[in-house]
Amino acid sequence: MIVIGLTGSIGMGKSTTAGLFADEGVPVNDADKVVHELYRHKAVKPISEVFPDAVIDGIVDRQLLSRNLAKNPANFKILESIVHPLVRAREQAFLDLQRELETPIVVLDIPLLFETGGEARMDKIVVVSCAAEIQRQRVLSRPGMTPDKFETILSRQMPDAEKRARADYVINTGHGIDSARAQVKSILDELSKQAGPTNHA
Repeated sequence: MIVIGLTGSIGMGKSTTAGLFADEGVPVNDADKVVHELYRHKAVKPISEVFPDAVIDGIVDRQLLSRNLAKNPANFKILESIVHPLVRAREQAFLDLQRELETPIVVLDIPLLFETGGEARMDKIVVVSCAAEIQRQRVLSRPGMTPDKFETILSRQMPDAEKRARADYVINTGHGIDSARAQVKSILDELSKQAGPTNHA
């Protein structure tokens, strides 16, 4: 089984690209979605013990948590020490299941893949990228986003150029969805030859 690590900085089109892999029949494990679910279930108790003001009605409120982290950036490490092991356990369960099913290719969608040292666990790395001005435009059009907030997020992410330099494949999402879809298909065609027979469309 070939494990693809899919990553990219904020606003580069990573989630859309993950959807394109899924459209081709490739199972995708989305780390962000896993975190959302954990914030409603398994992570609530340990987070409430450290950030009691961030839990409302038994659910971790991401906005309250973000405000806390903005005031105390050192708390990022504490939060990561709670959440990362839970996310990794879910990732492992996903991989175990796909191996049992003899799935030829899977995607692990991990926003902070390089920043957390996750590249060592991947067979291939796909970085989603676009021009900096397109990225900025996309991010600043999001509700509640400000230039300051955008800069803070970027400061926690490895520079795009460095990610691209470390990638096996780069998907440029700056030319529209059809172009991105063609790039995804091309990568899968190449990897399918390495993985043996597949069920790709």
